[in-house]
Amino acid sequence: MRKFPMILQLALILFCVMAIPLVIVTWFSGAQIVRNSEEAIAESSLAGLNASQMLNENALNNIAQNTVRFASAGTFDRIRSIESYVKLNAEYQNVRNANTILNELVTLNQSIDGIYSSFFYLNDADYVVSSDKGIIKLANYESIDWMGQALQERIGIQGVWYPRMNGAGIHIISFIFPLNSLSTATQGTIVINLKESQVEKYLNTSNFGNQNYWLMKANGIIISQTDKQLLLTNGNEDPELQSILEQQSTEGYEVREVDHNRLMYVWSRSNELGWINVSKYSVDELMRNTHILQKKIIVLNLVILFLGSILTVIVATWLSNPVRKLVRTVRERVHLGDGSRTNELAFLEKAFRRMQEDEEELHRLLDEKEHDVQKAAIQNLLRGEVTREIEDIFQAPYYLVVVASIDRYREYMNRTNPETRKYHRYALISQYDGLFPYDVITRCVYQGDGQFVMIINFNQELYADNGKVIAAILGIIKQQAVKTLEHSVTIGVSRCSDDIGTVPNQLAEAMEAIKQRMVAGSGCILHWKNEMAQSTKYIYPANREMRILNFIDNRSLHQIKEELDSIRNEIQTAEHVSFDNILFIYNQLAGATIKHLRENNVNTTRIFTKRGSIYAALASCDTLSEIEEHLYSFYSEIIKYFTSASESKESNHGERIVHYLNENYYKDIVFEEMAKEIGISYSYMRKIAYEMTGLSLVDYLNKLRIDKAKDMLMDSGQTIAQIASEVGYYNVRSLNHYFRKFEGMPPSSFKAAKMNGIKPID
Repeated sequence: MRKFPMILQLALILFCVMAIPLVIVTWFSGAQIVRNSEEAIAESSLAGLNASQMLNENALNNIAQNTVRFASAGTFDRIRSIESYVKLNAEYQNVRNANTILNELVTLNQSIDGIYSSFFYLNDADYVVSSDKGIIKLANYESIDWMGQALQERIGIQGVWYPRMNGAGIHIISFIFPLNSLSTATQGTIVINLKESQVEKYLNTSNFGNQNYWLMKANGIIISQTDKQLLLTNGNEDPELQSILEQQSTEGYEVREVDHNRLMYVWSRSNELGWINVSKYSVDELMRNTHILQKKIIVLNLVILFLGSILTVIVATWLSNPVRKLVRTVRERVHLGDGSRTNELAFLEKAFRRMQEDEEELHRLLDEKEHDVQKAAIQNLLRGEVTREIEDIFQAPYYLVVVASIDRYREYMNRTNPETRKYHRYALISQYDGLFPYDVITRCVYQGDGQFVMIINFNQELYADNGKVIAAILGIIKQQAVKTLEHSVTIGVSRCSDDIGTVPNQLAEAMEAIKQRMVAGSGCILHWKNEMAQSTKYIYPANREMRILNFIDNRSLHQIKEELDSIRNEIQTAEHVSFDNILFIYNQLAGATIKHLRENNVNTTRIFTKRGSIYAALASCDTLSEIEEHLYSFYSEIIKYFTSASESKESNHGERIVHYLNENYYKDIVFEEMAKEIGISYSYMRKIAYEMTGLSLVDYLNKLRIDKAKDMLMDSGQTIAQIASEVGYYNVRSLNHYFRKFEGMPPSSFKAAKMNGIKPID
């Protein structure tokens, strides 16, 4: 982007400002149109479904109401006692009464469209009065056994609608209404058969774009459906219908994807009959007009984008003209290397950054020069030289020197790298210079070995009231050091002086105060006192030294620890013990220990190989606790050495015996002198050699010589006499004697057998 001209970048920005909101609005509006269209179609479909269901229920209710009125008219009482078909035909009046019932049934059929037939059955009679077959014997009429199953669904005295297929193979929905004692004394049943096709007409009157529909009972039996093969089957076998049947709501709709087609299912549940009416629509077909509208909106937006793009180029050219003029002027005056190949904004950015860098570099050089001058002047002041720069810096009458020393400085050095330590010094000096009030002049320099020196120049009022202001700031200095270094510091404070020439002496006083950290502990603020100049000498604990040496001989580490604790307690309880006296005590104790070990022929180098100088380690300790901890580790290594040496002494003697024989087998070895050289008795040496090798010293030596001779027989062209001399025998006879003893044959036979590939007999 930095290589494109500004006009193109500006045009792109303007285009994005216009295009992105337009695309978002287009996408959002399209999505909203689709979602709102789907919801509107679904709600319309549900309303049409409810209208169809209401029309169907009204028609069925009319049939049921007419049937009830017909039953309560008393027409059936005329044949109430005639249960025999023969008896019915025996008298003219009976036949006339039956025909009256037949005419009423025909009239009922004609009152409502779609009624296929109707009949009346008198309980326990052997005939049926039917609108389509007249008065006929029950045996010659279609079976009415299904009525018993249908009436099991009846609730109260109401009739029940029951879907079935009649004897002619026509799907009908029968309304079965048993006569009851409230309407008539006659016991019988009226059945009205409505064609399933008539129900289909009712359900399709208000639907639009209908692909398929189902009218089902509550248990899932299909009453009416466009596919007639599914009539009277169980809708639960269809997973989609099963999901709807399990719904608890009375109505609703869902959009589902089936075989990559989006289908809408709308359902409504009848409160009176308990039937469920379901319609299925193709969403893609219903949304065809909506998608066409959505495409038109997209095309319109593309046209707007095209026209907007032309407008953005014109606006970008107009807006970038002043900047391009400025860039041409700057390029004529400033040389920035390859700046000509970048765009205008990048060129200006680079030019301004160059100017800023030059300005910052100038300020940095000035600050460094001033800082270096001040730092050199302060270092000279600490050495006793008062320069003109110092007089310009410190103008208040009173001076105080404070030294902040990092505790356990050697541990701090091991934990940090040089870059980190340099950063810590810079951070602390910057923090310390800004801690004091504006009327207090403070300068801080680093003196090395983890010590920061601060010269505080102030008026008399600041140091009044026991110096509470400075004491509070010293506490903040200590806290900031812990936060920055993750290490504590001890602060030494000198006496207050009104003479700038005494600053070097004040520095010495602060350094002397820090040495009291040895007794007071780390992380303290220590003030110089007059008593520090005349510290009481501490008498060396010679008796405790002798006891510690005895405990070393007895390998008693815990008693040594008790003596070290006692020495520390004596030093802490003594008054004004100097730092040098404390180091003298512990250095003398360490020196006496090393001297005692050497007097007892103990190689101290093997004990303290990895420790380094014990005296340097003691000098680097800040507190008595650290010194005691270091000395305890020192004595622990000594006791550990003695313990391991006693356990491995015997095994070391055996290794030395074997090593000596392996190195000197070809010499004339005198075993008594060998035992003295190893440092044990001759008899003890023979015992150790036999336990390790299973052979006596003489046999092990001769076995070693014979093994060497065997190698030389096969690998060199020397004679047997030369080999005998090489392995330590004076003559060939001795070699032959021991060769036969260990190999069972003379050397010549052994060599011949090896050369011919014959394995020697052990």
